[in-house]
Amino acid sequence: MLGGYYKKKTRRPLAATQMPRRFCLILITLFWLQAAHAAETRPRIQVGYYEFPPYSYTDAQGQPAGSGLELTARLLDVAGYQADFRSYPGARLYGGLLDGSIHLWAGASGKPGLAEHTLEGRHLLGEITLNLYFRHDTPVPRIPEDLEERGVILITGYSYWQDVNRWLEDPARRIIHHRTASHVSALQMLQRRRGDYLLDYQAPVEQAKRELGMDEIPFVEVQRLPLRLIYSRHAADAERLRDELDRAYEQLTESGEDLWLY
Repeated sequence: MLGGYYKKKTRRPLAATQMPRRFCLILITLFWLQAAHAAETRPRIQVGYYEFPPYSYTDAQGQPAGSGLELTARLLDVAGYQADFRSYPGARLYGGLLDGSIHLWAGASGKPGLAEHTLEGRHLLGEITLNLYFRHDTPVPRIPEDLEERGVILITGYSYWQDVNRWLEDPARRIIHHRTASHVSALQMLQRRRGDYLLDYQAPVEQAKRELGMDEIPFVEVQRLPLRLIYSRHAADAERLRDELDRAYEQLTESGEDLWLY
């Protein structure tokens, strides 16, 4: 009798054992739905980029990558936005900023043709350097005098500032343009004497050199450009987006984060 009584006293009704579990599942479901709804209601920002490693590029899995895109995504997240990244050729990227289909680009500020159609963030993200590279057996060139009737290797899809374009395209200088699609192939062309000089940006050249296992190659600095967040004036709430990302940048730097793009 004692054993039967003990068994009867310790048995709990099925409903009583399931109620706490069901309650927890309901709470988890509600929290998940709330989080999902919050994510869905965060404004989506169209971020354009072009292939400019290590700052912005498409990786082997077809995903956007690079320090510039990571910083952009971080700032948008802190400010309460979602980022949609898409790679474009240079001309299409600038066209998207002009018509507002691209809201944001992390790139070089002060580009001619964009000034009237864009806003710039207050904070400097980093700097990029444009260099003229040459072989060790080539004398240090004077720019642009020594480029007359010489072959200059250029990266397809890249554009330059007005003063550089002026001497590149000056018919009196008769500079020969050799275009290629990648920084690796550009360095190989220079090595194989398929051009006299290479005009390219330092950061992607350094990465391409590492891929090729190349030693240092001489260069002359042509131009140094500031990197900032560039916003299309034709996108909705462009000024608000700029101000909120400026505040996000300040919030992160004040908390001790190093946001400089190297």
